[in-house]
Amino acid sequence: MHKATGIWAAILLLLSSCDPERVYEKNVELPESNWQIDNAPVFEFEIQDTTQLYDIFFNVRYNLQYDYYNLYLRHQLTGPDDNLVSSKLHEVLLMDSKTGKPLGDGSSDTYDLQIRALNDVKFSKKGTYELALTQYMRRDPLPHVQAVGIRVAKDSNKD
Repeated sequence: MHKATGIWAAILLLLSSCDPERVYEKNVELPESNWQIDNAPVFEFEIQDTTQLYDIFFNVRYNLQYDYYNLYLRHQLTGPDDNLVSSKLHEVLLMDSKTGKPLGDGSSDTYDLQIRALNDVKFSKKGTYELALTQYMRRDPLPHVQAVGIRVAKDSNKD
């Protein structure tokens, strides 16, 4: 295992163990920090409580050599019955468009950003859901994106 990968995994494990709202979180390293358009990671997670509202976050680990201030991602969420639940194109800002300052947490030239992508999602059926993430930039492969992932959490604003 690459040293940086191991450190990141350890940090996520530590943080996730302290997070009672987290239902699922997984990140996938991208080969050679290049995201191919045909490489659409699929994340599978279980939903048991259909009365709960959930938020879904995207995790992006990127290098400061990344050429753009934003990243376009498309998600496709399918339910336990293989029907499409939702699909949407998202613009994720990785850097401030005016100052160029990187967004997220990081040191040196690597940053981790977590953004809320879907709010107040209500899953109508119990079972396994799949969320696929595809990069929608006009470059293939897209360099300097090291990892992507998702986090599913109980909506903490539930009344």
